[in-house]
Amino acid sequence: MRPSRRAGPPRGRSGAGAAVNASACHGFHRSRPDDDADPAVPAEDAADAEWWRREAQQLRKAMKSRPTIDMARGILMTAYSCSPDDAWEMLVTVSQHSNTKLHEVAEALVAATARQEPLPERLQQHLAPVLAARRRG
Repeated sequence: MRPSRRAGPPRGRSGAGAAVNASACHGFHRSRPDDDADPAVPAEDAADAEWWRREAQQLRKAMKSRPTIDMARGILMTAYSCSPDDAWEMLVTVSQHSNTKLHEVAEALVAATARQEPLPERLQQHLAPVLAARRRG
C-alpha cells in the first residue's frame, strides 16, 4: 500500500503556535525575519511557494516516467497473467529490493523486452523470488 500524499502545502500547528502562523498568513511580519528572506514576503508564504514548486517538479517528473511504468506493468501482466495491481507490486518490490528507482526498473524491463534480451542480472535476481512467491501463493 502506498502512503497517502498531502493535498496541499504544510499547515501550521494548532494551539499556541497557531496565533503566530495565523498572523503570518495575514501579512504581518515576524519580529526577526531571516537574513536571506525578502522582508516583503512572510516566511510562511515563501515556504508555501517552495512546497508548491517542489510539488509541481515531482508531478512533471511523474508524468514523464508514467508511460514507461505503465508499459512495464503491461509486460508483466501479459507475461505472468496477473492483475494491474499485482504487476505494480512486482515492480515496487524489485525496485525496493534492488535499491533501484521504480522508473529505472520499468525502463530496463521495457528495453529488455523490446530487444528480446534478458533483464539485467541485478534485476533478475530480485524479480525471480517475486515470481516464485507469486506461483506459490
